[in-house]
Amino acid sequence: MNLTPKQLHILQRIRETRLTRGYSPTMQELADELDVSKVTVFEHIDALVRKGALTRQKNKARSLEISPDLELPDEQTNTRLPLVGSIAAGSPIEAIETREHLDLETIFAPSGKGSVGGTTFVLKVRGDSMIDAHVADGDFVVCRKIDGPPKQGDMVVALVDRDEATLKFYFKDRRGGVRLEPANEKYEPLIVEADRVRFQGVCIGVVRAY
Repeated sequence: MNLTPKQLHILQRIRETRLTRGYSPTMQELADELDVSKVTVFEHIDALVRKGALTRQKNKARSLEISPDLELPDEQTNTRLPLVGSIAAGSPIEAIETREHLDLETIFAPSGKGSVGGTTFVLKVRGDSMIDAHVADGDFVVCRKIDGPPKQGDMVVALVDRDEATLKFYFKDRRGGVRLEPANEKYEPLIVEADRVRFQGVCIGVVRAY
């Protein structure tokens, strides 16, 4: 698909806002982001709709959605890495080279659900509230989108009061609400009414770059 740099920027901004906030940006927010007029943004949006990159509902705010069949350039990555052997974390073992490959696509993308970047997305962690679950500041969490409620004990991406998303363990509270549990004794659990929380996904993996 032939996209201009500003059209690509708009698509990336819509994707990021929907992941972190649970809804699309407004035309004015996109105009401010690109430092252009709303008229210019409308023109780009119309062009993206005609190209099949975006869908929207007429006369409804925050209804922009990226086509599920569209893969943005920053999602087109090689996820297949050489698996060259094993390494001991306890007693030493003999190093034996293998000719296998480890495909991150296979590990992180649910079977039959498309590729990483489709039903699966990545977020960079900020803060240390999940440190005791081996999720540190600066790590990347690989998450799978969910349509319904998570399971007890799932590590979830939760959106409370349509605010910024947070990474916590999910539990049902005895009073009928939701308990979002950190993995750091310095932080208190967040207990809220169920209708105040939207779940963007569940964590299925952690990537750490040294």
